[in-house]
Amino acid sequence: MTSTPPTTKPPRARTRTASASTSKGSDRQIKIGEAARIIGVEAYVLRFWETQFPFLRPRHSRSKHRYYDEKSLDSLRLIRRLLHSEGYTIAGAKKHIRECGLDRLRSSEAVDSKVAEPVEQNHHETPEVSPVPMRNEGLPRSTQSQLAAIRDELKSLHKLLAR
Repeated sequence: MTSTPPTTKPPRARTRTASASTSKGSDRQIKIGEAARIIGVEAYVLRFWETQFPFLRPRHSRSKHRYYDEKSLDSLRLIRRLLHSEGYTIAGAKKHIRECGLDRLRSSEAVDSKVAEPVEQNHHETPEVSPVPMRNEGLPRSTQSQLAAIRDELKSLHKLLAR
């Protein structure tokens, strides 16, 4: 008598709804907590910004978790700069984005084409700022973003000191 072995199904491969583990540059999907940490705000702030800025639409998994890609992170960095560094209100930031264009502002966030050059000044008048072209095309995107953030903070400090 021959017995037939019990039929077993091969184990199913687990599939993820979001490619959070991929490390490819623009394909990388980041959860809201990590995105909030990168941007420097709390996760609830990102959720609120989604209600205020219609172009912020992160991808949602079936379980309703938010996943941000690099383009979304650039938009979040722009919003944070406008609201926190440059002092815009939400309404003012929306208007500024609408007037200047999101893509243009996002690209200037990564690579700003001008930097302030020190100028001798009279103590009674506001100094003029001379634009100097940047030469950071060969730098990695993360370094360019960090330099842009530093440049923005310096500009906001300059505005405060000029008052």
